[in-house]
Amino acid sequence: MLTVTSVQLNAWLAAFFWPFFRIMALVASAPLFGARGIPARVKVAVAFLLTILVAPLLPAMPNVQPASAQGLFVLIQQLMIGYAMGLTMRLAFSAMEMAGHIIGLQMGLGFATFFAPQSAAQIPILGQFLGVMAMLLFLALNGHLMVIAALVESFNTLPIGISEAIISWKALVLAGSNIFSWGLVLSMPVLAALMLTNIALAVLTRAAPQLNIFAVGFPITLGIGFIVLAFSLPYFLPLFSSMVEQSVQLMLNLAKPGI
Repeated sequence: MLTVTSVQLNAWLAAFFWPFFRIMALVASAPLFGARGIPARVKVAVAFLLTILVAPLLPAMPNVQPASAQGLFVLIQQLMIGYAMGLTMRLAFSAMEMAGHIIGLQMGLGFATFFAPQSAAQIPILGQFLGVMAMLLFLALNGHLMVIAALVESFNTLPIGISEAIISWKALVLAGSNIFSWGLVLSMPVLAALMLTNIALAVLTRAAPQLNIFAVGFPITLGIGFIVLAFSLPYFLPLFSSMVEQSVQLMLNLAKPGI
């Protein structure tokens, strides 16, 4: 007769539920996986399937009962790790949307907003366009597979139940500055072209004061902005690929003792 002791049952529960909560937090916060348009049941099912596939590859779990106070602390720790990793992966997508914000503001399209289901907020239309393009590039680069690989590796760099190796929240906060630097780099060609256009319009207005700058300047800046943006789109692929790789590397470097 097959008998199961409470010790064995606790070990089985720990081997599944602690990785499950880390994976669930990542799925809920990471781009693509955590989109608001995806039902919660689908997210739970994806996390459950990933846990079943990943659990046999993980190192031994700590000898802690899941129903104890220490087990609750480990559970909260896994949620924080998963959310931190998911937020890290959002840096590249936020940078693309930031580039759209900057370009739209300089082109005069700052007033044209669109409802983004991913963030449930109104964002400029160019930000939404670049955000959708970033999602397609992410899939084309197999970024979802890179995230899963980094997730599996995180159980080695940040083991379950090891309180000495905690998340480097300082590194995560400092990495947020990449949103502005990456967004500025992506929008630089359009910004340079629009700056030259504005200088030319200023000289033209000075030479011909009777020229209505508001009637002429807006369509010119709008057209030049779209033209330069269309020519610069092919160069977004290597930049975005580098941004995704840096975000994945940051996911693996979140564990630093004593920070």
